[in-house]
Amino acid sequence: MELYTIHTGNFKLDGGAMFGVVPKSMWNKLNPGDENNMCSWAMRCLLVQDGKRLILIDNGMGDKQDAKFFGYYYMHGNDSLEKSLNKHGFTTDDITDVFLTHLHFDHCGGSIKWNKDKTGYIPAFKNATYWSNPAHWEWATNPNAREKASFLKENILPIKESGQLKMLDGDGSKQLPFSALYVYGHTEAMMLPRVIYKNRPVVFCADLLPARWHIPLPYVMAYDVRPLNSLSEKERLLDQFYEEDTVLFFEHDPGAECGLLQRTERGNIALKEVHSLTEIFS
Repeated sequence: MELYTIHTGNFKLDGGAMFGVVPKSMWNKLNPGDENNMCSWAMRCLLVQDGKRLILIDNGMGDKQDAKFFGYYYMHGNDSLEKSLNKHGFTTDDITDVFLTHLHFDHCGGSIKWNKDKTGYIPAFKNATYWSNPAHWEWATNPNAREKASFLKENILPIKESGQLKMLDGDGSKQLPFSALYVYGHTEAMMLPRVIYKNRPVVFCADLLPARWHIPLPYVMAYDVRPLNSLSEKERLLDQFYEEDTVLFFEHDPGAECGLLQRTERGNIALKEVHSLTEIFS
């Protein structure tokens, strides 16, 4: 097995939304906002090569929405999904599986693209099986008013229409070369892939821990539909991650790919240090 970091670009989100009840006087020292309180965030994906399978975990925002939509998110940087895949010697046609942690637009927008004449949508990964789970698929395709703007039908429905969608059975360990941890605070049945790589667990943190700054328990995003669930999930899983010497892979941290944990003198779980994936496993 091999793991590759895939960069799909950077975007901006409101700092207050990303840090929830934490005041700006605190979060602005971590990830300074611009004049509109917008902070820069990554859209970092993980590619798992296992035998003949090439599994992409999440795929960024894509590029099929209009200028008005992208104007809200200030896309920046030179990274793209295609360029990052090419850097490692792959193309979108090589992807055999696309694992979707959840169906918010910044995690699954790259799943679907326009056809040649822009009259309809087609899968961006023509040879891939797309993986979701029944509970989250139902939640995303019949969205509540609070999340509706994050579940874009053009990102989601064409996956099923293509015939390339499959649902995970339980933790997915019989279908994929890794297992999924389910969490329910950010959205319904979000999945965190847990990959055993070189005898060490690597967890793709998705939006449970979007960045290293979200490790402290009160740092819960305002986007979360059940923030108290997020807090309890973090408390439970961070303890597990520490005990298992887990590598945390951050999807949205603008400067840190991976984090390692430590237990403080007070007994809390905290960030110990950050590294790139390559640094940890070289």
